[in-house]
Amino acid sequence: MTPPALTDPRLPLPHGFFTRAGGVSSGPYASLNGSLSGGDQPALVLENRARVARALGARPEHFVGLTQVHGTEVVTVTEAWAPGEGPRADAMVTKTPGLALGIITADCGPILFADPDRRVVGAAHAGWRGAVAGILEATVAAMTALGAERSRIVAVVGPCIRQASYEVAADLRDAVLARDAGDARFFEPGRPERWMFDLAGYCAARLAAAGLGSVFITPGDTAADADRFFSHRRRTLSGGGPIGHQISGIRCEA
Repeated sequence: MTPPALTDPRLPLPHGFFTRAGGVSSGPYASLNGSLSGGDQPALVLENRARVARALGARPEHFVGLTQVHGTEVVTVTEAWAPGEGPRADAMVTKTPGLALGIITADCGPILFADPDRRVVGAAHAGWRGAVAGILEATVAAMTALGAERSRIVAVVGPCIRQASYEVAADLRDAVLARDAGDARFFEPGRPERWMFDLAGYCAARLAAAGLGSVFITPGDTAADADRFFSHRRRTLSGGGPIGHQISGIRCEA
């Protein structure tokens, strides 16, 4: 079975923001859980990841992921590593044909990048901490080091928790505004001492400010759409427990 994915025709290399459908996991991980560290059976996760790889046109052994840590480290990938052995980082870039890059999320922003002329691709995991700290700009810098041109890079922010679902406290808002007070435009008033944060819009604005030629946002609120997406926020509000994670990926072509 080929799992369904959201794509953007303006990103002209094989890619997809995969939903929770089309996999073999069960229970709270049903069904296309991509995380090897969340308690799901490893054999089922590997089958899910293999399905994603094949949907991207890649061999499963050429589909790589990271140990994501909400930081700003970017890995330049030249050859695949074994599943679960990815370095501690939050973004990858490559110009090696056949390699596919995978990012795991459950409310954070998955961002896929491509310079279609230079055949350089990237994938980043951007929670609010990583976005504020500069993971997106670091990904762009790593792509340019491989020969990409900023003005030619297309970036797409995938489904993530959207502003209507993302209530935050003063610590998050203060951290964002400490960098740039003008970013108050990404907050709307919520309950007393709470604000609603536009993570997707914030990421897109940071990418545009970094000089990218084209930045787009894919519709989808992971917290509000339980049928299609896993969500850390939704799990927390319902009392906790195990959770699956969706995969987003992009493949480099010759």
